[in-house]
Amino acid sequence: MNTRIVPVKAPDSTEATIGATVQSVIDTIVARIESEEYEVDERLPSERTLASELGVARNTVREALDVLETRKMIRRRAGSGSFVTYQSGAQGNSAPSALASNTSPLNHLVVRGILEPEMVRLAIINMTPRQIEALGETLSLMEQVRTDAAAFARQEEELYRQIAHGTGNPLLAACYELAIDACRQNFRAALLRRHLTPKRIGDYQQRYNTLFNAIASRDIEAAVEFIKLHLIEEQKLLLQEV
Repeated sequence: MNTRIVPVKAPDSTEATIGATVQSVIDTIVARIESEEYEVDERLPSERTLASELGVARNTVREALDVLETRKMIRRRAGSGSFVTYQSGAQGNSAPSALASNTSPLNHLVVRGILEPEMVRLAIINMTPRQIEALGETLSLMEQVRTDAAAFARQEEELYRQIAHGTGNPLLAACYELAIDACRQNFRAALLRRHLTPKRIGDYQQRYNTLFNAIASRDIEAAVEFIKLHLIEEQKLLLQEV
């Protein structure tokens, strides 16, 4: 049985990082709105839910939502929550979407090979204990999946998304959002049906538990090695499709 460990050390936290943390939350929500994960007129998750998911304080989420309301991307309804008002297609965002939908599986894997090792390295350096705790919560949800390939893939996406935002680099996180979008729009669904069997889901759950332990213990070498080996496995699956 896998044993999950807790973080043993963390980078110093200072008041100077507050602005960057709020910006990271803004970038995350904007990326989800632009990818239509949060659709027009859809209610956003509660402040409490977003805070837990993103590993930040509720007041940080509230500040981010204040900015998004000012930008007219969302609107607040007293007693009801926050709702999406921004329509991505209305402001020329079809190009990234078209790029994602026209990305080949091989090109997608090449981009992952470039981004993910560095992404994990930076996340280990910069993730706060709260963000690592949220990552563990996502892993727990992933471990509850037994046979539903689509549900497992959603949690897998979220795990990587949290790692990307944990780097503290909004541009890197935005690049990875595009990679997720390409994966979702193009070939991933067909691969899921063929390859995410209950046995492979179980295998992946064990692997991601290993990755989480490496991140929690700030073990850069082990985490990067995991990512490289996992990408090799993904490449083998892709070659079966060629």
